[in-house]
Amino acid sequence: MKITIHSEEELDNVADALLAEFPDDRVFCFYGEMGAGKTTFIKRICRKLGATDTTSSPTFAIVNEYLTDAGESIYHFDFYRIEKLIDAYEIGVEDYLYSGNYCFLEWPENVEPLIQSDFVKIRISVAADQTRTFEDFAD
Repeated sequence: MKITIHSEEELDNVADALLAEFPDDRVFCFYGEMGAGKTTFIKRICRKLGATDTTSSPTFAIVNEYLTDAGESIYHFDFYRIEKLIDAYEIGVEDYLYSGNYCFLEWPENVEPLIQSDFVKIRISVAADQTRTFEDFAD
């Protein structure tokens, strides 16, 4: 999958494409510079999945849980402030990642030893004209 968009209004199309491309996957890692739109994109995906809770960046909480209209949990992680891998272990990150529920990870590079090769990895790149490219990649 490689999609370039010119406005935030196109994010729903990218969310649809991502979910269609990876229908059986549940752990998605989002890479991109500060301000690339990781949180905004995850909010759109959560809405597509039926999240009824208000979605927001879990920067200080590290993980937010959102419930869908079907009563399922979606987990949203922001590892930006993680300084030591032990901090992720202490919140029980492995239990979340292997729960079978959707997990969306921002700043996964800060917990790289936890990132498995079968997790979906999406790079969000921002061009000088502010277009954004969403591209999946493997190790």
